[in-house]
Amino acid sequence: MFTDARDLPDRSVVDADLAIIGAGPAGITLARAFASTRTRVCLIEAGGFERDEADQALYAGTCSGIDYPLVASRLRYFGGSSNHWGGFCRPLDAIDFERREWVPHSGWPFVRDALASYYDKACDLVEIAPGRFDDRGYWQRAGGEALPEPATGRIRMRYVHFSPPTRFGRRYREELAAAGNVQVLLNANVGHIRSSADGRTVTGLDIRTRNERRHRLRASRYVLATGGLENPRLLLLSDSVNPAGLGNDHGLVGCYFMEHPHLSKFAETVVVALDRLPRIYRQQMLVDGRHGQAAFNPSASWLREARLLNATFMGGIGSSYGAGEAPGDARDERRQRMLKAARPWLGDSSTTARDAPLGHVFSLGCACEQAPNPDSRVSLSDDVDALGLRRIRLDWRLGELDRRSIVAHIRALAQEFGALGIGRTHIEIPDDGRWPERVDGGNHHMGTTRMHDDPRQGVVDADCRVHGIDNLYVAGSSVFPTSGAANPTLTILALALRLADHLASSLPQ
Repeated sequence: MFTDARDLPDRSVVDADLAIIGAGPAGITLARAFASTRTRVCLIEAGGFERDEADQALYAGTCSGIDYPLVASRLRYFGGSSNHWGGFCRPLDAIDFERREWVPHSGWPFVRDALASYYDKACDLVEIAPGRFDDRGYWQRAGGEALPEPATGRIRMRYVHFSPPTRFGRRYREELAAAGNVQVLLNANVGHIRSSADGRTVTGLDIRTRNERRHRLRASRYVLATGGLENPRLLLLSDSVNPAGLGNDHGLVGCYFMEHPHLSKFAETVVVALDRLPRIYRQQMLVDGRHGQAAFNPSASWLREARLLNATFMGGIGSSYGAGEAPGDARDERRQRMLKAARPWLGDSSTTARDAPLGHVFSLGCACEQAPNPDSRVSLSDDVDALGLRRIRLDWRLGELDRRSIVAHIRALAQEFGALGIGRTHIEIPDDGRWPERVDGGNHHMGTTRMHDDPRQGVVDADCRVHGIDNLYVAGSSVFPTSGAANPTLTILALALRLADHLASSLPQ
């Protein structure tokens, strides 16, 4: 059942067993897990079924670190940010869960194997099952091309699946509408989480609508699933008992904001013969009804040896060059020199037609893991939005380990391409101790309610329950202790499914 909170009589009270704040991938996945059970579920969405600019404006805030698109990076309507998700799917690596001595504040409270079965179920949710993320033999057979073995020991191949992409709001809307025990409350903005006088139990949610109505929701269990920026914001706004905010006894709510720094035009590789670069290395392939592409990742042994963060590189053919083309700017002259140096790989160049491509440029993009940094954080500004709620201030900071890791991996990838005879790489990012002028993120907001067994080092425990509060949980990538270098959606879903299993033991079935 779908209900518009703007149509409820003012000061209405809604009762449920499980209240889920946020109807993005995590929230919808949790609601589906309890559909058609005896658990009364209320799924609370701040927007409607379509994008609304007035709703989007509620995401506005300020940046005091790296400039960041606070509004454009999120969508405030049913389905959440899955409505503009690119569909990239890959689990985190096993090393991402480890405590690494060279990465301060690293380590999850469980190993990746604890999520293995949930990753399989998550693949079903995003319509890519079965996942073939490490199966080189499968992709080699499917593509009909030999895939070279890694040469240097520093780079390995993994395979990214692409969801259609699944738009959770559209894909699962009818299913939730048909579930008699699920109420989806639209256009309902949670502005405050109420708690008992000792702050140990959540007692209700204060809901505001843009037509100035206010409601109350009461439940026995609450899950905060509004994303890596809004999750800490709502906890910080809920300051009626603890002036520092709910769950913020140790000042960690909002700290450790992480993104995946994305760089482009940092290097280019001249490839003389495309048969040296398998198709799955340079483009998506449709196999068994699913799209996939290879990704270049550093090996775990190389990460340990060089004490680096993780990274992911993917690429495609950007352009081709003919033998008769005159060099243009300095960048093109470099390309021509690289092509000339690589030309002997063709054999007798006199047999090559003048109009045939002399070579191709393989362009790469990368996303790197960011080290957890307590000074990279979300806090509240003094400005308020149209609902009277304090806006976000984001201070996104990157450090030397982040920069050094990207540069080292670019060099290692260039060495790998050379060792395999794929091509020659020109590195265009200087190793000068500075970041490029422009660094983008992947719209991946992580770490701001991080998971740790020790409440002095994390906001939630291994079950995603907020430390010190017996009935409040957090879902989504804000609980990630480290970011890894894989897109977070598949792990968000795996954690949501794991949380659903945990909650099921304490809710009516």
